[in-house]
Amino acid sequence: MSILRKFLFPFALIYGLIMLIRNLLYDLKVVEAESYSFPVVCVGNLSVGGTGKTPMIEYLLELLLPDNEVATLSRGYGRKTKGFKLVSIADSATNVGDEPLQFKNKFRDAIVAVDENRRRGIAKLREGHNPDLILLDDAFQHRKVKAGLNILLNKYDDLYQDDFMLPTGNLREPVVGAGRAKIIIVTKCPYNISIAKQESIRSQLKLRNYQQLFFSFISYNDYVFNGTKKIGLQELIDKEITLVTGIANPDSLCEYLNASEISFQHLNFPDHHNFSSEEIKKIAQSKLIITTEKDFMRLKGDVELERLFYLPIKMKFIQNTDSFNKAIKSFILNA
Repeated sequence: MSILRKFLFPFALIYGLIMLIRNLLYDLKVVEAESYSFPVVCVGNLSVGGTGKTPMIEYLLELLLPDNEVATLSRGYGRKTKGFKLVSIADSATNVGDEPLQFKNKFRDAIVAVDENRRRGIAKLREGHNPDLILLDDAFQHRKVKAGLNILLNKYDDLYQDDFMLPTGNLREPVVGAGRAKIIIVTKCPYNISIAKQESIRSQLKLRNYQQLFFSFISYNDYVFNGTKKIGLQELIDKEITLVTGIANPDSLCEYLNASEISFQHLNFPDHHNFSSEEIKKIAQSKLIITTEKDFMRLKGDVELERLFYLPIKMKFIQNTDSFNKAIKSFILNA
């Protein structure tokens, strides 16, 4: 695959040029973007998948829901429906997508919606519910909408400065696009990342003077859950376990389970994978299944819950948590 991607380098140059021209047309207002008089926060990235957008949206929901009526709007990747749809806890991942369904199940007070057309989705949310603010999930390249605040996520071991355009690299648009973000978060860092390493990354990213940089890591729970009961990880040592993942990069989860001395057989599928009947049959033969929270949303209707558990995660900041929280709340207050 690496050789093939290098062979496709001319196509990456063409794609990069197209994206540069497209962004320039929006920046010069030759093509108009919709702006809003209420707070719209966009969480996105420059590269494809695996930067931690879902934990970031959940962090914002936990931060903002106590004092605000909050709506999330996602494309609903992998769903078999089209257009605008409000998400309920009774929905299936097939109809609304795994991540929106996860948001609704964890945050019952949130208004959760999906629409591949973000401009239409925002209009319908305001018409029907009029939330105080809207969180756009994975909409950084959706230039038809101009969010008041862009939060750009960048994975610790895959900085966009070191990457290249698709299909040779993983970038959806040229690095200069990072300038639209006021907040940049380096995600999935080692929890003990040194100050020297943080400063090295800060230098690499070449921040503008209006940009704030934060560092975060993924915190895993000490228990697995299935909606009705929980099991401590220590109780899983020496058990016969199948780990099922359909996420962009399961390496950190595998490392965590290994560090917890949990042995497992790993069934690894592509991100947002829709499991076939044969795959479900194979998974269902396992004595005890551990999966991610969003994979749980897709498996729970087909695999017996007594044997199916997910391991929750949270995004946490290395430091400056209060500074981040204040920046978000200040934007909402003054939008």
